[in-house]
Amino acid sequence: MIESQQEYEEFLEADRISLDRIYTRLSRILDDIWTFQRALRRLEYLANTGRGGPARLIAEYQYRRLSHKFGFTIPLNVFGPGLSIAHYGTIVVNGGARVGANCRLHACVNIGTAAGSRAAAPRIGDNCYIGPGAKIFGPIIIGDETAIGANAVVNKDFPEGHGTLGGIPARKISDTTSDGLLIRGYSRSYADRQLPG
Repeated sequence: MIESQQEYEEFLEADRISLDRIYTRLSRILDDIWTFQRALRRLEYLANTGRGGPARLIAEYQYRRLSHKFGFTIPLNVFGPGLSIAHYGTIVVNGGARVGANCRLHACVNIGTAAGSRAAAPRIGDNCYIGPGAKIFGPIIIGDETAIGANAVVNKDFPEGHGTLGGIPARKISDTTSDGLLIRGYSRSYADRQLPG
């Protein structure tokens, strides 16, 4: 959770590296996903530090406008530093979910709660790759270094991580980790820091 100017800058830099972006004036205007992620982090910073006024209203407006434009339903304070959204397209994430550092997230992903519960959402570790169309739901734990294959439906715990999940329902199909599937923009262990919630 971003609770200071320093953490805000750390999150932005980690996201930029994970997205493999070069920070230029042109990228500030033309790179839509990077613009969305910057708006998300700015609003997290302003909300978490209790800053209000016009800056917060502008940040809220930009975040909501970009969320609708790209089909992203990504609440505040869910993702650790190093978030990398791969493409435009529907992404739905429950506000109760918690995801560690360096998550690579693809289109048509849904991270939600168990049926009938508003709080029973997944906790996903550091350095996780979530492939296109993956569905992850319920009060489950997914460990570090996990790769979740395209269209997998994950509804049970895989706390050991360090492997690939696939299928419906998902099972461990390989010991191949997320290594090589994402860029680690945040190098320190985020798990050592307290995740919100």
